[in-house]
This record gives sequence, structure tokens and C-alpha cells, in this order.
Amino acid sequence: MKKRISYWFLLGLVTWAVIILLRKNAIYIPYLNDHFTDLITIPMYCYLIEYIMNGMLGYCWKPDLKFVLTSILYVSFLFEVLCPKLSGLFTGDFFDVLAYFAGGMFYYFFKTHNVVINDEK
Repeated sequence: MKKRISYWFLLGLVTWAVIILLRKNAIYIPYLNDHFTDLITIPMYCYLIEYIMNGMLGYCWKPDLKFVLTSILYVSFLFEVLCPKLSGLFTGDFFDVLAYFAGGMFYYFFKTHNVVINDEK
């Protein structure tokens, strides 16, 4: 039986869609627009990989600290170092890296300590 997608993940996708819609309509909400999406990026990335591994491929895998930290490094390098060099649409920002780190540590702590609300039956 396939595992269904978490309501928390779907809420993150809806949040991203709303923020993108606001940006396209030139509506700027400082912290939401600047750092909230970065804060939820690593938790959503880790959850998506876990969902693919377990829910679709049938493994029993859980992101460990090494996976979360390397994900933070990868996303930080990609979006804060490499992309700004390739396109003017991106800007490298140290606070974004801090948001990736905070989101990753939040996800890891709550996931490993089973504190995250499990909306799956």
C-alpha cells in the first residue's frame, strides 16, 4: 500500500504557490518573501526524498543528520553561490543559508525525536 503525502508537505507547497503568486503581483511581505521559503526548503526536500524512498520505492529509510547537513550544503551552494554567478535573478544571501540550516535542524530534531505531528493513519 502506498503511503499518502503528508498534509504538512502539501501545506508547504500551497505556501510556496501563494508566495510566488504574491511576487508575480508585486506584493512584498518582507520576512515571508525573503526567508520563510528558505526555512521550509530543507524540511520539504528531506520529506520528499523520504517519501520517494519509502512510499514509492518501498524502502524503510529515514534521513539522518549526515543527509540533512549535506542537503543544507548542497542547496546553499546551488542557490547562494552557483546560481547567482549564472543569473542575475538569484542573489547570494548568508541569511538564506542560516534559514536552510535552521529549517534542516528543525526537521532533523523533530523527525528523530518523533515530535512532528504524524498526520498519517
